[in-house]
Amino acid sequence: MWCDNCLLLLPLRGGAIAWGVVMFLYSLAGGIFLLNWGQYLFFVFPEWQIYGGIGIGVAVAAALSILALSNRSYIWIRVCKFIWPFVIVICAVRAIIMIVELQRGKDKVEWECANGGQLWSASAAAGYGGTSSFPAGFCTTGFSSIYAAFIAGLVIDLAFQMYMFFLVWRFQKRLEHYSNMKGPFYGGYYNA
Repeated sequence: MWCDNCLLLLPLRGGAIAWGVVMFLYSLAGGIFLLNWGQYLFFVFPEWQIYGGIGIGVAVAAALSILALSNRSYIWIRVCKFIWPFVIVICAVRAIIMIVELQRGKDKVEWECANGGQLWSASAAAGYGGTSSFPAGFCTTGFSSIYAAFIAGLVIDLAFQMYMFFLVWRFQKRLEHYSNMKGPFYGGYYNA
């Protein structure tokens, strides 16, 4: 028995495109946030740039999936199906490291908030800071809220990525399953 609609929250192709657009937007926003203000949360030099770069990479994978789904391209769907497991594993490792490093830098983040949003002194001395300052909204919520939001966001991100992989896989199977049908011409859909 073949189930075309199992575990689908939305129609397969259109829903997968919409899911990909949502993933593209929040991954791009998260990557840009980490590239601009990551030095206020993570204190080892290339760390925030790596995390932000991975976020932009997820956005690129989502964009590729959107294009493959919109073109109904079997080749690009297979490329996306090949890419997503690697993206998911890399993001799972990134999530674990981000959670651990954010907890390790708790005192430094609290110091930055207590000192008007300025960059941690060792980071400023190393030249990590730019022209921006730590967003005041983060300091008013407190570190425990930031920490909980990061954990929840990273777990939701992984769940979204796994579901996108499922949608890409499911669309590939649909293309394979219906590839031998001739359509409405030359004897109908099933040509019995």
